[in-house]
Amino acid sequence: MAKLIHTSNYVHIPLQEELAARLCELSGMANAFFCNSGLEANEAAIKIARKFGHDRGNTEPEILVFERAFHGRSLATLSATANPKIHAGFGPLVGGFVRAPLNNLAAVEKALADHPRITAVFLETIQGEGGVNPSRIEFLQGLRELCDRHDKLLMLDEVQCGIGRTGKWFAHQWAGIVPDVMPLAKGLGSGVPIGAVVCGPKAAGVLQAGNHGTTFGGNPLAMRAGVETLRIMEEDGLLAHAESVGAQLMADLQRELGSHPGVKDIRGQGLMLGVELDRPCGALLGIACEAGLLISITADTVIRLVPPLVMTHDEAREVVARLAPLVLQFLKDSDVKAAA
Repeated sequence: MAKLIHTSNYVHIPLQEELAARLCELSGMANAFFCNSGLEANEAAIKIARKFGHDRGNTEPEILVFERAFHGRSLATLSATANPKIHAGFGPLVGGFVRAPLNNLAAVEKALADHPRITAVFLETIQGEGGVNPSRIEFLQGLRELCDRHDKLLMLDEVQCGIGRTGKWFAHQWAGIVPDVMPLAKGLGSGVPIGAVVCGPKAAGVLQAGNHGTTFGGNPLAMRAGVETLRIMEEDGLLAHAESVGAQLMADLQRELGSHPGVKDIRGQGLMLGVELDRPCGALLGIACEAGLLISITADTVIRLVPPLVMTHDEAREVVARLAPLVLQFLKDSDVKAAA
């Protein structure tokens, strides 16, 4: 910050090259574009998908997206998102999106057959806002094969689940695949606003000079934050740590809550977990806060846990020790109210 926070993108910013090279090394991809947020990264991915179609003579390209998806709150990313509550009051939505159920490869094949103008398949590797819904390994592998066979882009939104959260740098690496386009943000800057779109060879040349741009994206401060975040994560072994603490957190949640009939599912990977109840549970936000515990509720019925990657095993045990009694009491109290 004492050296330089921002400068024009007409001049050479070496930290951009350093961070881009590191992201490409970690992902096995080809190049990167830097912006300021996950929303902007997803917007850029949508533009890449559309221009990919135009470059192939498809003047009305469509993008396959998924039920319960969340990609942002701009008009384009809002339209790719599946939540009607987020749509309300902002129509008409942007066209060009086709929707399919997650983890249903047959439905994807049918959508590709029924909509020949689809140029890209776009999904969160683990849906966050939609309820912490992981894409199955075989589903991701199947999507990779379908996109290769039909010359479509596979675009994986890793804004929330990337940068070590699941125990690998990127959640799709558990499936042993490489996407064509990967939006990133959130954990990449350790709190400094940053976004990135990393592209593989099929997408790397789609955007040419003048096709896209940003004023503050790739500024020296954000680039230093990204470089240092990745360096510290590697030096401190935070990927293995996230996998280990996440496994303990999952096991403890299963032990304390898994057998209760009001708990439908406990799912996720690493330090991105969701506890799905059989009823809306927004009231738990305030209840947990009073107990000194910060949680979030997604999809009305899912307690989402995305703690810092530096959380210790003892802290994870403390989370469960505080959360489980609150959940059980909430379920008991709401059953009493329903009976009354």
